[in-house]
This record gives sequence, C-alpha cells and structure tokens, in this order.
Amino acid sequence: MAKLSRHEKRERRHKRIRKKVFGTPERPRLCVYRSLNAFYAQVIDDTTGRTLVSASSIDPDFVQLAGKRGGKSIEDVQKVAEILVKKALEKGIKKVVFDRGGFLYHGKIKAFADKCRELGLEF
Repeated sequence: MAKLSRHEKRERRHKRIRKKVFGTPERPRLCVYRSLNAFYAQVIDDTTGRTLVSASSIDPDFVQLAGKRGGKSIEDVQKVAEILVKKALEKGIKKVVFDRGGFLYHGKIKAFADKCRELGLEF
C-alpha cells in the first residue's frame, strides 16, 4: 500500500468530518479552505445546497481592506473573518457549524475561528 500524500490525508479527514457536520437553515455550515495563495470561507445551507455568504483573501472587499490581493498570513485570515462575520450578521446569521475542511485545528484555522467567535458568531 502506497503512502498517502498530504492532500489525500486532508481529503480523508474532510470526508470523515462531513459525515457528521451538516448545515441547516437555522445553523448553516461555515466551511474554510486554505490554498497555497489564498484563504476562503463560506457559509452554506446544505439542505438547499446554497452558499449564503462568502469571503476570501482575493475578494474586492479584502483587497480594499488589506491593500493587497491574496495572502494567507494569520493577520490576513483574521481580516477575512471580519468581512465574513459582517456579511453574515447583515443576513441574520448568528449561529453556525464549523467545518475545518480537513485542516488541523491550529494556526490559521484556529485564528480564523477565534476571530469569528470574538466578532459574534456562535459555533
């Protein structure tokens, strides 16, 4: 049996998490993704399959706030959290289920989650 790559391990963790985590209209799923160049987050209602709110480090809102396109430092991730929470609260979303996307809960993922909680989202 061949050794699994880092990406394959993350995908396995993500599938395992998604068996348990499901977004409803009352409590949608907050999903995050880290690429090599950017950080993405979206709030999803899984019953209808719709994205309710999204934010990333390549959105025009982020570029205006940070003065640069892309980036995934902890500071950049926290700015993405600010944008996402602001949009979510405008739509009346206060409670979410956190989906870490198979990424380990430390570093940028933890900083993002902590910032969202601090700004008013309930996990």
